[in-house]
Amino acid sequence: MKRIFGGMAVAALTGLMASQAVAQEKVKVGLVLSLSGPAAVLGQQARDGFNLAVKDLGGKFGGRDVEVIVLDDELKPDVAVTKVKGLLERDKVDFVVGPIFSNILGAIEKPVVESKTFLISPNAGPSSFAGKACSPYLYVTSYQNDQVHQVLGKVAQERGYKRVYLLVPNYQAGKDAVAGFKIDYKGEVVEESYVPLNTLDFQSELSKIAALNPDAIFTFMPGGMGVNLVKQYKQAGLADRIPFLSAFTVDESTLPAQQDAAVGMFGGANWAPNLDLPQNKKFVTAYEAAYNNVPGTYAFQAYDAALLIDSAVKATKGDLSNKDAVKAALKKADFTSLRGSFKFNTNGYPIQDFYLVKAVKRPDGKFQTEIVQKVFSNFADQFAKDCPASN
Repeated sequence: MKRIFGGMAVAALTGLMASQAVAQEKVKVGLVLSLSGPAAVLGQQARDGFNLAVKDLGGKFGGRDVEVIVLDDELKPDVAVTKVKGLLERDKVDFVVGPIFSNILGAIEKPVVESKTFLISPNAGPSSFAGKACSPYLYVTSYQNDQVHQVLGKVAQERGYKRVYLLVPNYQAGKDAVAGFKIDYKGEVVEESYVPLNTLDFQSELSKIAALNPDAIFTFMPGGMGVNLVKQYKQAGLADRIPFLSAFTVDESTLPAQQDAAVGMFGGANWAPNLDLPQNKKFVTAYEAAYNNVPGTYAFQAYDAALLIDSAVKATKGDLSNKDAVKAALKKADFTSLRGSFKFNTNGYPIQDFYLVKAVKRPDGKFQTEIVQKVFSNFADQFAKDCPASN
């Protein structure tokens, strides 16, 4: 009998030591974001949102200390792949969080998921990984790219805009934008203009818009591209006569530079700073106090990415070696999202609400987007049905 109890004691002690060893190891997270060039503000918002969540969680995920390694992908796919391989092979990260741009996600997804490391995208949500090429190692805390643009297509259709001009950058997310807009918009597309990524001079396109005189324009121009487009659109006298519908062009990342030129312009989003939820109000207040600017979707989606990881580490009691258990925990998404209603579809992309938002100037002089109307409720992307996990 003594031997049995002695064996049980040894087993218990061994288990305790093992759990303590796991608790002492840090959860390593690699943040891969665009932190330089015209799009730097997008990556900075995501970095700050993620770091704020880590701070609010006491520097721990599921009771384990967190180490965050931040890398600039420079908006160059080859640079991103090289740096990600360093995170996987040298740093042995448990999670890769990023990127901002879909062309970067297209480059880094394969090396990350093939290494059986979990990739959490806080922004990029291309169609290419939402269907047949979905992976149980990829989770997106933002949206499937088409969905946000579909908001504007539906609004344009409902408002009776019969002729619309489309203007996007020539890469995967730009093509997704056009595809998303066209799902519900059945009017005439008078022109589709595809410009090189990081274009900053739109005089040629603005001349075409003025000549064609559409009922509205729809555009997707993130970061510095959006700043310049909005300013030039206003200067050209088009803002007062041709409605401006966009996604990621007029938001909290670009408004500090666009300011009054953007007021009244509409966007599509899965969230806004004035979303009336207690957890969101707390987040916005804390973010503004910490960074002295208004958070945008990039910041809130990265904050949620941190909450998602924390929920998975908690559910597995800190043991990330059991990949199947981590997958199950991530799929469950057992955390309170800043956006309220949120769950993962079978493809690892969210099911959530979407809104029409408008740029406004606040009484304190700062600019933000505010919700005008809910356009879609519990909205699932159209590609999930092709994900093998759903069959």
